[in-house]
Amino acid sequence: MLSRPLTDLAALVDRLKAVAESSRLRILYLLSRGDLTVSDITEILNQSQPRVSRHLKLLLDEGLIGRYQEGSWAYFHLAEEGFERDLVAGLIARIDPAQPPVDRDLERLAAVKHRRQERAAAYFGANAESWDRIRSLHVPEEAVETAIVELVGRRPFRSMLDLGTGTGRMLEILAPFYQHAIGVDLSREMLAIARANLERAGIGHAQIRQGDLLAPPVERGQFDLVTIHQVLHYLEHPGAAIAEAARLLRPSGQLLIVDFAAHALEFLRDQHAHVRLGFSDRQIAEWFDEAGLDLAEPIEFEPKGVEGEHLTVKLWLGRDRRLLIADTDTTATEQTA
Repeated sequence: MLSRPLTDLAALVDRLKAVAESSRLRILYLLSRGDLTVSDITEILNQSQPRVSRHLKLLLDEGLIGRYQEGSWAYFHLAEEGFERDLVAGLIARIDPAQPPVDRDLERLAAVKHRRQERAAAYFGANAESWDRIRSLHVPEEAVETAIVELVGRRPFRSMLDLGTGTGRMLEILAPFYQHAIGVDLSREMLAIARANLERAGIGHAQIRQGDLLAPPVERGQFDLVTIHQVLHYLEHPGAAIAEAARLLRPSGQLLIVDFAAHALEFLRDQHAHVRLGFSDRQIAEWFDEAGLDLAEPIEFEPKGVEGEHLTVKLWLGRDRRLLIADTDTTATEQTA
């Protein structure tokens, strides 16, 4: 059994004061269901924006929630770890969702999410033909996803980062195993799709953020797993992306690359903006080695019985060479009799 860190009495009182107000508790409860903007919260609570902003500032000042920017929009989320996360989790677990005004809040939250999903579906539909053309060239994604889960391992881990998250599919299939995850993408349209997909799947322990995968809006050295799924072939400098991803790993963390083996389908460059026509094992191995990662045996999925145009999907898994000494020592000291 792990002991919980002790908290300063004055800090505890300050945080309790911050949550001791019905609107702020309602905000915390809503954020437990997913990230929201000021406009979202204003609509759901049916309060003025200045009033909602004051509530959010108080909660931010006490570290009970966090904030990140996505273009001109600011999104708010619950504290990701530590005492503040535990405190909020304990409080909202005791809120009855069937009692007013929480029941009405949840109804309006559902309406907000529904509009998001409609916008996401419209964008996805407009681009579906292009994506379907590429998917028809390689093995079904279900086979690849099953292999990803087996390769990463079915044991629980703390944190995951998905760079170039797209539709958020990696966050979905690995959701049973991580405690907290972040998906980063530069496209606001893709972020809308990812957010809608996570909400539809009931995944509340993953966040979506706008950002460049070469300079993601996260701290380095914080993730047990980083994934880059079908993104490298769009990049001018894939090695730089791998090097940055490696810096984000904790000691002994893992980087998973899912992409195409080297091929000669030039139409993907001309019609679908692919900068690189796949990758060889040697290329990936060299980039991994430069980034301080050891490459496991690659796994490949070549379509069977396909003549002419086809793509081979490959999985490359790299493990950080640093030993997880600090975390192991900490865990040992936290063990109680």
